[in-house]
Amino acid sequence: MSDRIDLVLTLADDELILGWRNSEWTGIAPFLEEDVAFSSIAQNEIGHARALYELAARELGTDADALAFDRPPEEYRSAPLVELRRLEWARTIARHWLYETADAIRLAALKASDDEELAGIAAKIDREEVYHRIHAEMWIDRLLGSEDGRTRLDEALDELWPYALGMLDEELRPELVRRMEAKLGRDVPTAEPVPRGRHEAELAELLDEMTMVRRSAPAGARW
Repeated sequence: MSDRIDLVLTLADDELILGWRNSEWTGIAPFLEEDVAFSSIAQNEIGHARALYELAARELGTDADALAFDRPPEEYRSAPLVELRRLEWARTIARHWLYETADAIRLAALKASDDEELAGIAAKIDREEVYHRIHAEMWIDRLLGSEDGRTRLDEALDELWPYALGMLDEELRPELVRRMEAKLGRDVPTAEPVPRGRHEAELAELLDEMTMVRRSAPAGARW
């Protein structure tokens, strides 16, 4: 498998798994507006995953559905950050912001790629991700606006920080550090990144849920 397709599947798997994780807030978010917001964000992420899977599928001689649903857990390239099962609200917001910030950094790098097709998809995804980043920033500002909110957010960010570092290649991590420290007005903790390839136990459980309908249909179900 080429490095290009490996990269495309990495992006797609992140978007797909996070989309399903965000959808877990549908119907139980603390506010009606957030129920709608996270449902919309989840739908966008899964849509991005589909576009990326379709790109990979053309080269691999398969289809997007097979790439999304038919691989064993160990073949997924998703970052452990997105695999963690539904978190309490402060940690959900922390992951939301960390992911969107890291994603913005890698999309910026991809938009500058000599691969015109990949750069074009990255640019399209980036335009649609603007809303996600605005939503995440709004919640970060809201939590930073109170002593209790800041305490809970800081705890959540410090806990998830090693996972966020593991989302990015080593050369992109300093920019994530810079953006986090600029927003929070404090140093980030020294941490060893949680790397890709070390899946959380929750991933296998999620994939079992995700593929239930497809496995129940004789010829597979299309998403």
